[in-house]
Amino acid sequence: MRVRINLAALKQTHWHEYLTRFLLGGAITLASGLVARHFGPVIGGLFLAFPAIFPAQATLIEKHEREKKRRAGIPRTLRGRLAAALDARGAATGSVALAAFGLVTWKYLPGNNAVGILAAALAAWLALAVLLWRARKFHVYRWSGRARR
Repeated sequence: MRVRINLAALKQTHWHEYLTRFLLGGAITLASGLVARHFGPVIGGLFLAFPAIFPAQATLIEKHEREKKRRAGIPRTLRGRLAAALDARGAATGSVALAAFGLVTWKYLPGNNAVGILAAALAAWLALAVLLWRARKFHVYRWSGRARR
């Protein structure tokens, strides 16, 4: 699988789907703000790490795939669920990499140059995200049986 940008997909999304993502993401962010107000910024920060638009994104991906199959005359398929599961895998990978960003920031930001520390945290996030992506690719290749051929 190649990572690529598909701008044509923007035309396939309806305005109400963007609104759903915005509202759900805003509600999750609001909830994490309320948790931070009540329990403090450390606990609130944990809730901010939740991928706010992921729940809406996963349901919309599943819905789009199901509609594509219905238009093609295919009665039932798991493709929508599989597409949402792949999106979930990417969100989980990104969340682990985001934890590295948070750890570097939390550990080194106090008393240091903010720009330098944030650049280092960004580099840690990027390096871990790429490493996890490559490791997943190697794992899938190795265990799929293709490596033996």
